[in-house]
Amino acid sequence: MKCDYLIVGAGLFGSVLAERIANNSDSKVLVIDKRSHIGGNCYSELDAETGIEVHRYGTHIFHTFSKKAWEYITRFTEFNSYHHQVLSTYKNKVYQMPINLETINSFYNLNLKPYEAEEFLKKEIEKEGIREPKNLEEKAISMVGRSLYEAFIKGYTIKQWEKDPRELPPNIIRRLPVRFNYREDYFVHARWQGIPLNGYTKLFERMLYASNIQVELNCDYFIHRNNFNVSRKTIFTGPIDRYFDYIYGALEWRSVEFQKEIVDVEDYQGTSVMNYADLEVKYTRTHEPRHLHPERKHNKNKTVLFHEISRHDLNAPSYPIKTDRNLDILQKYKDLARQEEKIIIGGRLGHYAYYDMDKTILAALKCYEEMIRKDI
Repeated sequence: MKCDYLIVGAGLFGSVLAERIANNSDSKVLVIDKRSHIGGNCYSELDAETGIEVHRYGTHIFHTFSKKAWEYITRFTEFNSYHHQVLSTYKNKVYQMPINLETINSFYNLNLKPYEAEEFLKKEIEKEGIREPKNLEEKAISMVGRSLYEAFIKGYTIKQWEKDPRELPPNIIRRLPVRFNYREDYFVHARWQGIPLNGYTKLFERMLYASNIQVELNCDYFIHRNNFNVSRKTIFTGPIDRYFDYIYGALEWRSVEFQKEIVDVEDYQGTSVMNYADLEVKYTRTHEPRHLHPERKHNKNKTVLFHEISRHDLNAPSYPIKTDRNLDILQKYKDLARQEEKIIIGGRLGHYAYYDMDKTILAALKCYEEMIRKDI
């Protein structure tokens, strides 16, 4: 197949680049994806039994404080007014997450004012005397104290990573937000947030609409790579270690599995995402997507749930495990990538990063401006 640009992966990074190239030149762009759909992990579809728009790979809420990212994405869709809230169940009681004043007062059975709660938590932290955290457990305790750590972080972390938190590096928790007020909006600093009114798949269809974009699905690059005749560049958005045939070893990822359940009630949990902090509950969280579109009329007799279970599967990478070993391997692959004249490796998998959607858009726009625009 002949093309000017081959884009491997029809997720957000690849779709932004395809749109920019196609709409700013007459270049022929071929987008391939080994999956049966466009949109990558953002893909959404109507559930056949309930009619509810579901996110097949977990709840995706667009949120940003970047005017550039917002102005770009809203060229292709309108957003609803959904604002994200997360709750966590611990010992059959529901708490606000991230930890805020309501969480602290409810957990300790107190009625503290904001300044009192801040002083209270400071004393809880000082009890442990941790000055230089050596692992994730010590890092978390140094930020919220032992009791809150053991309630809301320890069990969840063990389920998420299948490792004792003492075996994980402290940089996995770079920031652990604690609010000494009653703000419940999860993305409190995001000026813009919401869900595409017509779903994510319609958004991607509009991004890839140009006549000089061709999309081929169910197409595995590594099976067909010798069949492509690319005159300019290949943009690869898959795992960087896979591109180089794992010559320095495989980078570690965590994957997620979603177990679907139909429940014969209108509303099962009252929120779109419920975390489960107890180890006894095998899944980390439950998604109820009906709450993502409050503007829609939904089936009053059924709802659909997706129970999320963390596991290890190199074929479905989701969360990078940024240990020193993995970062060293990553640097070796990056050095190799710089030697490739006609290859650009990027995106969440290519960069071995966990990007929010707005950061993915900004990274793709930067890639276009710095590495592609001058050549088209």
